[in-house]
Amino acid sequence: MKRESNKPGGLVIVDKPAGFTSHDVVAKMRGMARTRRVGHAGTLDPMATGVLVLGLERATKLLGHLALTEKEYVGTIRLGQTTVTDDAEGEITASKAAHGIARDDIDAGVARLSGAIMQVPSKVSAIKIDGKRSYSRVRDGEDVEIPARPVTVSSFVVHSAHETEADDGTPVTDLLVSVECSSGTYIRALARDLGAGLGVGGHLTALRRTRVGPYKLDRARTLEQLQAAVDDPEGGGLPVMPLGEAADAAFTRWNVTEPQARLLLNGARIAMPRFEGDGPVAAFGPDGRFLALVENQGGKAKSLAVFAL
Repeated sequence: MKRESNKPGGLVIVDKPAGFTSHDVVAKMRGMARTRRVGHAGTLDPMATGVLVLGLERATKLLGHLALTEKEYVGTIRLGQTTVTDDAEGEITASKAAHGIARDDIDAGVARLSGAIMQVPSKVSAIKIDGKRSYSRVRDGEDVEIPARPVTVSSFVVHSAHETEADDGTPVTDLLVSVECSSGTYIRALARDLGAGLGVGGHLTALRRTRVGPYKLDRARTLEQLQAAVDDPEGGGLPVMPLGEAADAAFTRWNVTEPQARLLLNGARIAMPRFEGDGPVAAFGPDGRFLALVENQGGKAKSLAVFAL
């Protein structure tokens, strides 16, 4: 049986550069932190930049729960061209002049893609179909059909619309947008569907993630900044957010007594109060130590992950 590391670990909030996959960033962090135990809370496409939450050591157990939190983006949608990937990295498959589109029509299209909607993810995505990634099936020449799934777009705002010309001469309109949405929402699918609804096609040309749950860009550091911190002999080393601070920021806090803490850590299902919301709850001991993530099942606390050793 593999023994769990005694290192507490924590989170590192990275400002991912364009051209890097999330796996690339994880590989870089393994070198900086000198540990193989690194994971991320939700991928970013290579084209995208911004907040990528990494977990080190025991904090990797938080990542699956953090991945389910709301995310926030700013980006640019180009109306007038469709691509195979629904973003600027894919081959253009159709072009149609997109000047003179009424702002009311754009706003109506955005409204149809807001709230609780059913979304078909991009065919060139990491979603598995019969055990194989969708993008692999597309590369192999398969005609992929991905079923629609429910997502929530809590905010979809067009801040400006700029008419310009694409490299191939197509008259296009670029929209600067911001989106707040649930986990699993594809922003490039929103771009595709907005363009399709307006009859001109569309794709995403730029994307920056500004928030994952409570973690925002102001806490993020570039890979260069992180490496400089590691290399600085007089600095504090890699800026890692401690487990307790990370959990307190992301989840509802439940302060338990010492007897409750002992029972909880021994696997007992103790009585648990009702908290607002349905997500996991972070249990903290009387000494402020982060103990476990729990969920309420029939008024009893069921441990999802234990962090206190």
